[in-house]
Amino acid sequence: MMKNRITELFGTEIPIIQAGMIWNSGWRLASAVANAGGLGLIGAGSMYPEVLREHILKCQKATNKPFGVNLPMLYPDIDKHINSIIELGVKIVFTSAGNPATWTGKLKDHGITVVHVVSSSKFAKKAEDSGCNAVVAEGFEAGGHNGREETTTLVLVPMVADAVKIPVIAAGGIGSGRAIAAVMALGAEGAQIGSRFVLSHESSSHINFKNAVAETKEGDTVLSLKKLNPVRLVKNKFYEQVKEAEDRGADTAELKEILGRARAKKGMFEGDLDEGELEIGQVAAAFKDIRPAAEIVRELWEECLEVRKKLCI
Repeated sequence: MMKNRITELFGTEIPIIQAGMIWNSGWRLASAVANAGGLGLIGAGSMYPEVLREHILKCQKATNKPFGVNLPMLYPDIDKHINSIIELGVKIVFTSAGNPATWTGKLKDHGITVVHVVSSSKFAKKAEDSGCNAVVAEGFEAGGHNGREETTTLVLVPMVADAVKIPVIAAGGIGSGRAIAAVMALGAEGAQIGSRFVLSHESSSHINFKNAVAETKEGDTVLSLKKLNPVRLVKNKFYEQVKEAEDRGADTAELKEILGRARAKKGMFEGDLDEGELEIGQVAAAFKDIRPAAEIVRELWEECLEVRKKLCI
């Protein structure tokens, strides 16, 4: 166990947060991480309102420990998600991809802890001013929606830690206990980890996607779609189509047409490795095995403690 502002804020045993990734982070993964002592997050961005309700209810039955919901603010039915979160008594919400001022006040009025994902110290200050309880400083190494600034985690975390008084959680490129110890040395009080948990038994993504992630090597992912919402993609047929369009200066309308509908679902949830959008972080190249989430949590934290002991921190 570890006691700091993050574990006290969430009521967890350790400051490890499992990212709420679309098509990967359902109730099974969130509850498994929660039961292992970390904070599990349900990824609401890929769920219809009735599906999110189902996942919250199942997670509540599967664990009596804290868990939360990750809520991208670009989601079209976000008001329905907010109502479900409040009605079902979810206590922790991570917001991303939008203005934190829009919903933070309402969530906090209902006793909900709010954390916002940021890619710069400027946006971290805005989140703090909006009343957020903490921020996630996510570097450009991350998968999923990403910052256009392309600031790395190593640079971003200390800048954000210096800019705000609220607790900082580091994200982007973190997949080992060594990395957790490193970002804590930089000023973070917790670490949010996504890609490592994709390769867990409890992740809801398709086995084809998990196997593809396990086969990635250094340089196999690229930050793309910067004119829309930047995401880090595995190189495949769909990525090559996007790259060709971006190289010749395609506008947002053409990129939206290429992206189409449900492209991420096709890739990560349905397992189409050619035509699907395959989002994953750079650190995926370090993982080769699919394991239970509880084992991943335990290994991450034991290694972190070992490194901190060696470094006397």
